[in-house]
This record gives sequence, structure tokens and C-alpha cells, in this order.
Amino acid sequence: MNRILILLTTATIIASCNKKSEKPDAFGNFEAIETLVSSETSGKIQWLSIDEGSAIKKNQTVGLIDTIMPTLQLNEIQAQGYRIKANIKSIDSQSEILKQQKENIAIDLKRIKNMINSGAATQKQLDDAIGGLKVIAKQIDANETQKAAIASELTVIRAKKLIVIEQLNRCKIKNPINGVVLEKYAEPGEITAAGKPLYKIADVENIILRAYVPGSMLHKVLKGQTCKVLIDKGKKDNIEYEGKITWISNQAEFTPKIIQTKEERVSMVYAIKINVKNDGSIKIGMPGEVIFQQAVISNKSSVQN
Repeated sequence: MNRILILLTTATIIASCNKKSEKPDAFGNFEAIETLVSSETSGKIQWLSIDEGSAIKKNQTVGLIDTIMPTLQLNEIQAQGYRIKANIKSIDSQSEILKQQKENIAIDLKRIKNMINSGAATQKQLDDAIGGLKVIAKQIDANETQKAAIASELTVIRAKKLIVIEQLNRCKIKNPINGVVLEKYAEPGEITAAGKPLYKIADVENIILRAYVPGSMLHKVLKGQTCKVLIDKGKKDNIEYEGKITWISNQAEFTPKIIQTKEERVSMVYAIKINVKNDGSIKIGMPGEVIFQQAVISNKSSVQN
């Protein structure tokens, strides 16, 4: 029993030593995808409720540009629409009257025809009734043509209304992604223009470690491969994360001055990007270390053998 305990204790110590002896395969610094949020219209900033370091959600309205001019334009367009609808209603009323007159003349025409047969009406009365019926029919056609022309104006008014409504929507400053505000470039009361940046935001929940590896280590690096990512926790300890390699540069470059590579003699390295799920401990610009899983598997195999 004591021998088993000694063996287990020895195995634990060896495993612990092996774990601590794992040396980083690559070094780098953390970065995030940064998004510049710009104004979509020109005008005075009515309000902008963001602060540097504050977390805001996707599609959250964080500010408003002056809406006076598009609101006045919308009121004018709506008034034009009401006027056109009133004109169409008036034409419909006139057409109803003309249709009733047409029915009356048609009845009179039938009576005149019967009276002519009995000699109680003249040919002139018949001709006048026929002529009156034709005039009423032309008036009805003219009304319908006028109505179609006014209705086309109503279509244009509706299109203009949609344009102004879109302009009003663009006055609202909506945040495009979940993230943290890195920099703020504008304040309420300032005049802004379309395309002018208002603030910079970054997604820090899914952060990226840009690391550099020598060409001699590229055989351990595959796109989609998982790896260990370490950050400092005090002077001796580390916090470990699981990372996923999403990009490998196909072009070598000189080692950046801020990066300490595993082999100091290597002057040409390849950049890689590793996605890491951030729990809030990782900050932009913080250094990080990488241990590739293939190297870990190789160490375990050598221990077992």
C-alpha cells in the first residue's frame, strides 16, 4: 500500500514538473477587431450616451443627430399626401355624379325612342339625348384620366416619405456590435458630418493573439488547430486558455522588436492569429504565450515511453 502511495506521489511530482517545464513555442500580443462608428448624416449631436470603457450591446441606440430638418420635410410631404388624397376623393365624387347623370340620360333616351314611335317626340330630342350621353361618357373618361395622373403623384409622395423616414432613422446612432468603447471622438452639442467617426469600439469577448513563429516550427501549426494560450498571473504563475488558430501568414517577416521569439537566432518569423474566448482578464496589448498541442502530445508520448 505504501509502495502504491509512493508511486502515485512520484508520478504526480513528475507530471507537475513536466507541466511547469513546458516552454512557450511562440510569443505575441493580444489585439481585437476594432470598429469605427461614424455618423450617417450631418447635423448637431443632440445626445451621445457612451463613455470610454463602457460596454454596449449590438443595435443599442447610443445617440441622436438633430432631426428638425427631416421632421419638417416629413410634415410637408404628409401635407402634400393629404391634399392629393382629397383631390382623388373629389374626383371620385364628381365621377359618381356623372355616372348618375349618365343613367338618367339613358332612361330619358329610352323614353324618347318610345315616344318617337308614337309620334310624341321629335328627332332633335333623340339627337340631343344621344349627344348628352356621349358628353357624359367623355367627362367620366376625363375624370378617370385625371385621377390616374394624381394617383401617380401620390406614388411619388410615398417614395419621398420613405426617403425622409430613412433619413430620420439615420439620425439615430446605433451601435453595430457587442463590445467596449475604446475611444470617443465627439460630444453632445458638436456639429458632425456624414462619415465622421464618433467613437471606436472593439469586441473584447472574442480576442485575438497575434503571435510569431519561426519557419522551423510551421510544421506544428495548422489552421483550425487548438493550442494553449498563457497570460501572466503574478511573477511565476500563468492563466491558461484554449485558443484556436484562425490565420497563418504565407509571408515571412523580421521579428518585431516587442516580441521575444523562442530561438533568438531566428530573424525571420511568420505571423499567426489565435482566437481566444476572453473572460475579462485579457486586455488589448497584453503579452501572451503559446504552447502548440502537437508539442504537448509529443512530450506526453516521451514520458509514457
